[in-house]
Amino acid sequence: MHRGKLDCAGGGLLSSYLIVLIILLAVIICTVLAIVCVSMKGTICNPGPRKSMSKLLYIRLALFLPEMVWASLGASWIADSVQCDKTVVNGIIATVVISWIIIFSTVVTIIIVFDPLGGKMAPYSSAGPGHLDSHESSQLLTGLRTAATSVWETRIKLLCCCVGKDDQTRVAFSSTAELLSTYFSDTDLVPSDIAAGLTLLHQQQDSIRNNQEPDEVISHSPEPAQEADLDAELENCHHYMQFASAAYGWPLYIYRNPFTGLCRVGGDCCRSRTTDYDLIGGDQLPCHFGSILQTTGLQHRDFIHISFHDKVYELPFLVALDHRKESVVVAVRGTMSLQDILTDLSAESETLDLECEAQDCLAHKGISQAARYVYQRLINDGILSQAFSIAPEYRLVIVGHSLGAGAAALLAIMLRKAYPEVRCYAFSPPRGLLSKSLHEYSKNFTVSLVLGKDVIPRLSVTNMEDLKKRVLRVIAHCNRPKYKILLRGCWYELFGGDPDNFPTELDGGDHGDLTQPLLGEQSLLTHGSSAYSCFSDSPLDSPTKYPHLYPPGRIIHLEEEGTAGRFSCYTTQYTARWAHESEFSRLLIGPKMLTDHMPDILMRALDSIVSDRATCISCPAQGGPHVDLV
Repeated sequence: MHRGKLDCAGGGLLSSYLIVLIILLAVIICTVLAIVCVSMKGTICNPGPRKSMSKLLYIRLALFLPEMVWASLGASWIADSVQCDKTVVNGIIATVVISWIIIFSTVVTIIIVFDPLGGKMAPYSSAGPGHLDSHESSQLLTGLRTAATSVWETRIKLLCCCVGKDDQTRVAFSSTAELLSTYFSDTDLVPSDIAAGLTLLHQQQDSIRNNQEPDEVISHSPEPAQEADLDAELENCHHYMQFASAAYGWPLYIYRNPFTGLCRVGGDCCRSRTTDYDLIGGDQLPCHFGSILQTTGLQHRDFIHISFHDKVYELPFLVALDHRKESVVVAVRGTMSLQDILTDLSAESETLDLECEAQDCLAHKGISQAARYVYQRLINDGILSQAFSIAPEYRLVIVGHSLGAGAAALLAIMLRKAYPEVRCYAFSPPRGLLSKSLHEYSKNFTVSLVLGKDVIPRLSVTNMEDLKKRVLRVIAHCNRPKYKILLRGCWYELFGGDPDNFPTELDGGDHGDLTQPLLGEQSLLTHGSSAYSCFSDSPLDSPTKYPHLYPPGRIIHLEEEGTAGRFSCYTTQYTARWAHESEFSRLLIGPKMLTDHMPDILMRALDSIVSDRATCISCPAQGGPHVDLV
């Protein structure tokens, strides 16, 4: 189309560049098409029909060399002042830029995703118990696990290169790398395998739920006293959730109010610091303070301290006087940064030095460190003393959402001796937080709120290990190609359907052989295999480092009423009830497992259920005394 426009100085070079580029791209496209065709053969656990895949991948990898050379030549030719048609030159510049973006993204993906130990781990992990008993094999396996941890630590450092390099960050890197290497080192699954497994597991869970008789559902009846104060605690949760969301600052406020939020708080960003900011000891406040005032409805003078200092194991928090409930409120922020994610992933347990009647005081290490940081700030900096000097008759209430909920629950335990009347409201807290004894102890003063299928209150190391085993089982039993699983899964997630229409288990399959991890190219469909006997040696099964942990306090579960369709135009209705912690001992797969954790969705559900229950309570037939606990 533009050959006539290349009759200019340097046009011959550009013409040659385009012709060679077209030929190179044609070869690359043919290679990629061959990869796509081969990848559609076989099943996840039957890689035999895909034996030629490695050769095709090496061919595609080799093509990156001429692609990089030609992109470099194109960049140098364009750099020379070529006096050709502007449209043609701009088009060639675009091809050069896009080529380098593709090359760079591919290199980064390979560095982060590629496992250099995958081929070495499999033989030793599948050698059977006789081989693993030897001292030499044990040393090799230990060395491979150490190397796997090092690989994961390198990946994490690359992804979190902007976090910092202090001692706490290095400890968090090591802790996170050890957790991820332990969890993934005995599997050989790619992300699409995991996506297919989760899709099958979701359909399997829905099928079991649909076929379950009402009398088969195990329920834990709440105590009469608990049922009596459900309305009061829901009203308290509705009130204190405002503080938990305010701790997120302006990002959540603008997300909840996309059209008016920026206008309401935008002026504060440009305003210079005033004495109001200095009085509350705030850092990075100008943009956040306006949103906090709008969310809570309080005045400047009601805030004692606001901090948005954010590092690994150090969370932002605010302290305010809530005159409506006559309480001093400490709100801890949830996950919003890479530092917070590293705090979340420091999942080994540590012993807490607490002066309470609970035994075996174990807790999530990262969250307990964050709670200890807030505790030291509150006590050592005299923040709580200042608050209670202003309002000595008020009660201490600690709130938080997600990571902040876990830190709030632990902070309440730490402060209970000094403040016996302390109350904690933990919104969507992580499950893997407290030992059994601390879980029981926290019931006296902590209430947790969980919405629907929210994944975080069901998330712990042991639950993730259970999820891995169930995903491995379901993909090993499935006899469909992966692309069919994913296409069918996308349709099911978007439009629903009958989960029983898609078989997830092979007829006559031996379930016992399929509970072990998937490694290398060995098919899990082989009966009588003695592979993966070393799996029980995984640190995840160690009672000292990753024991079973539990959520904090008593739990209120908000559930959707009925089974609304995927695209229902009606407002979702919720029911509330007291739930037992065992109901959250397994991860539930579904499209709302992530959205149910969002603080704005939780606030909307609380608005709905509190207004509905208030309407019902006002009815003469259902009226009753309403007691406000706080």
